[in-house]
Amino acid sequence: MNIFDRYIFRNLLIGTLFVAATLCFIVFLTQSLRFLEIILEANSSGETLMLITALALPRFFEVILPLSLMTATLFVYNKMTLDSELVAIRAVGRSPSSLARPALMLAGLSTALLWINAMWVAPASLNAMQQIRLSLTAEFSNYLFREGVFNQVGNGLTVYIHKRASQGELAGLMIYDSRDKNKPPSTILARRGVILASPEGQQVVVYNGLRHQFDMKSKILQRLEFDMYAIDLPSLSPARTRWQEPDERTLVELLNPDPENKRDRESMKEFQIEIHRRITTPLLAFAFTLIALNALLLGETDRRGHAPRIILAVFLIVLLQSLALAVNNMVRTSPAGLPLLYAVTLLPIGAGLYLLSERSENFRQRFVQSSRNLLSPKKVHGA
Repeated sequence: MNIFDRYIFRNLLIGTLFVAATLCFIVFLTQSLRFLEIILEANSSGETLMLITALALPRFFEVILPLSLMTATLFVYNKMTLDSELVAIRAVGRSPSSLARPALMLAGLSTALLWINAMWVAPASLNAMQQIRLSLTAEFSNYLFREGVFNQVGNGLTVYIHKRASQGELAGLMIYDSRDKNKPPSTILARRGVILASPEGQQVVVYNGLRHQFDMKSKILQRLEFDMYAIDLPSLSPARTRWQEPDERTLVELLNPDPENKRDRESMKEFQIEIHRRITTPLLAFAFTLIALNALLLGETDRRGHAPRIILAVFLIVLLQSLALAVNNMVRTSPAGLPLLYAVTLLPIGAGLYLLSERSENFRQRFVQSSRNLLSPKKVHGA
């Protein structure tokens, strides 16, 4: 890599990282707002919110990274045109293909990272996020006590609340606990209480109340006044095995479904489609970069910039992204569209590489020269 390539590559890398970081921050904020209600309802911690939001990010990389690379390519090459740097570099004999080499190297690196992300990182993080989200939702739904109703919480524990106060407080509680067979059942009456999450599980903490416990053998009623009392709630019902969706499975899991699982056997086509999608989608980073390069490097250089070409490039990239999404949706319902899944990414890459190649450049030069010869007036020889 010569000095020109290093200079362009460094600028492209900085621009790509800056745009990607900005987009990741925006996605992080939007996803955190999406999960905030679940966290608050489950009375979980801020660390859980940060974790579940971070786990949601990798699946957006297949959109964030190609758009970041495309934006950086358009910005850097257009800025080099405005600063007359491209004119100077071309003056020493650099062709469009050599000028595009740093961007193509970065696009290749980005595509490789996206393949790793699509094959392993994104599905693993998505599965972990769904597991945490399911756990939080189950915790909330299990302990969402209804007002004015005797709520059965597991075997031997019944909770009654008069009403729900502000900020999740419970007012007017009666709790009947007969879970411990070695002790007499107890009845707890309290003015107020809250549901708290602890490392050991969920608890109902009640304040300013009484605990009554009647011993059948001794015929004695024990009465205890307390300022604060904690009752452990039973853990969730035995965890059932959650079926993983195709986009939550790593490449190894997609290639090796469970033959004894009926739903896995019925979803074999979905697994195959998901594998093809993960192969083709990262290639959009390469296609977007080639569209941007062809828009700014082919044709004459204008020191005032290439605003019309940039608009055209953005339009083509949006069109290509829309086609890719449409084909992805079509393939999910009709596997016969798999060739289109490859065509929508490989055809722009092949066309872009050809247009930047020296063969295409020679063809354009011959075409321009032929056009000039045809349009130039013929010389008239005198007698």
